[in-house]
Amino acid sequence: MNKFISFLKKSNRYKHLIGGFIVGLLACGPYPATYSAIVAGSCLELKDKLHGCPWDWIDWLMTVAGGAIAAVLWLLL
Repeated sequence: MNKFISFLKKSNRYKHLIGGFIVGLLACGPYPATYSAIVAGSCLELKDKLHGCPWDWIDWLMTVAGGAIAAVLWLLL
């Protein structure tokens, strides 16, 4: 459990997960939730890339995972 928590704390990955989840919830549907999380994650990573940081696929995947969790929630509702 400690490894998982330290993984989430590295590079603010928990913020990416929560942000993707919130974006997915606001999309009001399972497919829009997934799509909007992909777009949001890509925009965040593009911003990092334009500021000179490398593209971080793990941060991108955490944002998309948050949107996927929201999409599953929309499917259950």
